[in-house]
Amino acid sequence: MLEALLFRLGKVVSKDQMIETLCGYGEEVSANAIEVYVHRLRKKLEPAGVTIRTLRGLGYLMDKM
Repeated sequence: MLEALLFRLGKVVSKDQMIETLCGYGEEVSANAIEVYVHRLRKKLEPAGVTIRTLRGLGYLMDKM
């Protein structure tokens, strides 16, 4: 998931794009699981000054503060 956000730094990544990325590794992933993973990533990246914003209906956007 972090890789998907980093490759598209500054651009919106939809949940479907994230699911495609994760399913590429042989895992079945639900939309709710994406929300949980994003929450965990936010907590880990926050001290480094990196934010992941939720754009309702579009997806997620990673950028530096």
